[in-house]
Amino acid sequence: MKNEKLWSLKIPIKKSPKDKEMEKFFEICKKKLGLIPNIIKTNSIDKKKFDAFNIFYNRLMQDDNYLTKTEKEMIAVVVSSTNRCLYCCVSHGYTLGKLMNSIAKAKNILINYEVAQISRKHKLMLDFAVKLTQASHKINEDDRSKLRKIKFSELQILEIIEVTAFFNMTNRIASGTNMIPNKEYYN
Repeated sequence: MKNEKLWSLKIPIKKSPKDKEMEKFFEICKKKLGLIPNIIKTNSIDKKKFDAFNIFYNRLMQDDNYLTKTEKEMIAVVVSSTNRCLYCCVSHGYTLGKLMNSIAKAKNILINYEVAQISRKHKLMLDFAVKLTQASHKINEDDRSKLRKIKFSELQILEIIEVTAFFNMTNRIASGTNMIPNKEYYN
């Protein structure tokens, strides 16, 4: 990972001095994913940045919480599609395809979830995520009530909001830096 170019900004990417925790995390990524995602490499510039990003990402996306991993990836894909974030569309489209065992279904959700073959419950969850992405100030009690009516708990609604907010942030970092998707996501 010497001075590898991950984005268009003129900031050289270098890991902090041999941090054993970071090295271990990179090994886990290589073993589990077959790659080190560029978003992880980007956040390895600084140990505080690395820890903050990974703690929040892992709590939201890796831990067993209130939504399924597939539901969380569906939100990541639709938020990224709404924001037209190349890096996140490619990386999360890839992950969703693996979780669903269907690249076609994942791509349909990425391109237009409104006509994809998903449940009404998931469509309404994604409608909420899109509205929160496009016009957060317009979210109101009616929007949350729609989710409650289709059996999303208060904790699940909060998690929908957190996942949506997290990917809005990462989309802006990836788009703002012109982050390049890892080539492995195209295989």
